Amino acid sequence: MFDNLRDSAESSFYEEEPNDLYKEPTPQPVAARVPKKRRGSSRFLGMTAQQRFFISLMLMVTVCIMGTLALFVLGKMSL
Repeated sequence: MFDNLRDSAESSFYEEEPNDLYKEPTPQPVAARVPKKRRGSSRFLGMTAQQRFFISLMLMVTVCIMGTLALFVLGKMSL
């Protein structure tokens, strides 16, 4: 793998070599787009209703725990 490392370091810079990555793209014919019909899917953010409920439940529990810990730290609540 490193056999020709010194040889490759002495070779020309990449600017001097032809680069095919920056060629102008050839124009291709544009096909008429057919508008897609929206189906009555109950997916929001790519999740089903059960997944959204579980995420919102975890968020609520996290907020409750963080609020309780903040009250303990600030001394507004004690055991």
